[in-house]
Order: sequence, then C-alpha cells, then structure tokens
Amino acid sequence: MIAYDEALARMLAAVVPLPGETVKIEQAQGRYLAEPVRAAIDAPRHDVSTMDGYAVRHADAAAGGWQAIVGEAAPGAPFAGSVGRGEAVRIFTGAHVPSGADWVVIQEDAEREGDRVRFGQELGPDRYIRQQGSDFREGDTILAAGAPLVPTALVALAGADRAKVSVARRPRVAMIATGDELVAPGSAAATPYAIPDSGSVGVAAMVAQGGGALAGKARGRDRLEELAALAEAALAGSDLVVVLGGASVGDRDFAKPMFGDLGLELHFSKVAIRPGKPVWFGKVGETCVLGLPGNPGSAMVTARLFLAPLLAALQGGAGKDCVATFPQRLAADLPPSGMRETFTRARLGQDGLSPVSNQDSGAQSPLAASDWLIRRAPDDGARRAGEWVRAMPF
Repeated sequence: MIAYDEALARMLAAVVPLPGETVKIEQAQGRYLAEPVRAAIDAPRHDVSTMDGYAVRHADAAAGGWQAIVGEAAPGAPFAGSVGRGEAVRIFTGAHVPSGADWVVIQEDAEREGDRVRFGQELGPDRYIRQQGSDFREGDTILAAGAPLVPTALVALAGADRAKVSVARRPRVAMIATGDELVAPGSAAATPYAIPDSGSVGVAAMVAQGGGALAGKARGRDRLEELAALAEAALAGSDLVVVLGGASVGDRDFAKPMFGDLGLELHFSKVAIRPGKPVWFGKVGETCVLGLPGNPGSAMVTARLFLAPLLAALQGGAGKDCVATFPQRLAADLPPSGMRETFTRARLGQDGLSPVSNQDSGAQSPLAASDWLIRRAPDDGARRAGEWVRAMPF
C-alpha cells in the first residue's frame, strides 16, 4: 500500500489533458479553460463616476460659491462638452466623466437651485471616479489556462468582451459496476438477495458534477469473461473507465484481471486510507482506468478523493486543488484514527463539524447527512470538541 498523497501524485502525473473546443460563455459553466483569455477592451473603458452627483473641477468646488450646471452625463450618454471654470455637470453612477472635470461631488453634499449648484468646502478625500483600465487593460490576461469557469469567472470573461472561450473537451466516462447481487434501483424488492446499484448512481452524479460526460454505464456479473467483454467495450471511445467493486483479492474479484488482456498498466493497486483501501488506478493506452470499492460509502469517499481531481486534471485543471483541506472546528469528539489515514464523514453545523454516527463503508443513509470529510493522519489520537482539524467539502 502507498499513502494517499503519493497515490494522488502518481495518478495526476499520468494524466494527459484533453484537447480544447470553442464554446459560448453561456455554455462554459463548470468547464476548464484550454487557453488563456485576454481582455478585448479596457475596464472601465473611460473614467467613470462611482456615485450620483456632479462632475466638477476640484479647485472650483472646494472654493465654494455657485457653479453653473451646463449639462448631464448618464451611462452610455456622455456629456459632449468640457467642464470649464465655475461649471458643473450632473452625473450618474457609471457615466463617463467629462473632460475638464477631475472630481465628482456626491449629490448628498450638493445644494441645487435650478441650473446652479454649490458645495460645502469640506469635500472629503474621495474623488468618486473609477479610472479607465483600473480593473484591466486591453490585452491583459484575465484567466490562465486551466482555470475553472465558475460563475464569478464567467463575469470576468464577459466583462472582458469575450463571447466565446476555448475549453477542454468534457471527459467521456464509462462506468462498470461489478457484482452478481446488483440490480437497477427500483427492482430489488422483487428479487430475493438483490441489492440496488446505488453506488453507480452517486458516482455518475459526481462525474456530471466534475464536468464529465457519461459515455456508458453497465453492470456485470462476477464472471471474468463477461467483465472482460464489458471492459473492452468501455474502453472504446472513452477517456476514463470507472469500475466499482471487484477490487479485493477474492476468487470473484475481477476488476483488474478484466483488463488483463487489454494492456492495463497499473500505477497503484492499494492505498493506505480508510475507507477505500482497495482503490486502484491504471491506464490502457491513453485511457485512464480508476477502480473504486463496491461499498457505496467507500465508493463515494474514494470518488471524492480520486475521481474529482482526475476529472479536473483531464480538463487541464489543477487536480490537487480539488482535494485541498481547510481548518474547521470540531463540534463533537473523535476517536483515534487507527493505522491508516482516515477520511471521516461529517456534517457542518453552527458549532463546527460533527462526525456522522455510522462510518461503515456500506452505510448509505449517513452519506445524505455528510457534507465534509475530515482528513486525519495515521495514528492520530482522540480529538475533543473544540479542537481544530483539516477537512474538505464532500
């Protein structure tokens, strides 16, 4: 067995990012940039007012006395002239500051009578002018290649006057669940000893959440010939094959042997973590193959730890960033972690993180109550409520 950090590093080192494609920014949510994006315009394009008020020459306004209002400036409708001595222009938030003016006095500090206005002598330190290019200049790099296109990033792209972007192609993901007992959800009640294939549902949802496109989904009985045929079919036209179950060393565990005649190159076969020791990763040619445990609790934890960063890396993103941990305070006690690095399912509340009561790898209802994973080193001692731990969103 190898440590989690080493396994993650081996997996990410083996990934070759997928080629790019051009999409409209409205279709780019959740994708990763394949190329840097540079601004097509300055932002703002001109000096603009940050408040409603009057554009003036500072020296005139500070001197007091009445000033003639010679025009008005609104966003998209600038004042065509220039502000001269003793003059003011009524201006609205976002409007182009007219030439000749170097200050905006907010309307709360102005006294207006008809077509004239005057101000108090204490104008304050704020000019209320946002300078041209203070956000970015034409040609500036707005986002680098590999940046995730979250909603806030899309705002920046649109503000840079970009309607289309080059993003990595969505990874095509094929899934195979192994086990004689597995049946489609909704049909288990009619079949004695059958178990709903819940793990595939959760992992498929994580594929979609990570930007992947499900290329195929199959269930196979614990028969090597049957599973080998499914493996060959899954490799055709996919960038990643995810196998659930069959990763132990029993007589009916064929997750790795099913790829034996297809040229599987293993990068690791076990990881010293709990839950999820049987997780494994390899490649068949350029196609990645990720093996997850069959128990749904372990499958979802290891999918969070390996599948999420793998999908990001295939799209040119920083896979390691997907599993960054953050300090969180415990709201309940934790027992010692044991000999393996442990990822404890927990719920975040007002007082901090509370571990869910059932950490069994086969437990499913606690998954619905878990939104964080507490990461603990091997042989970490008991922790008390109020102590700080490292955790990642689940």
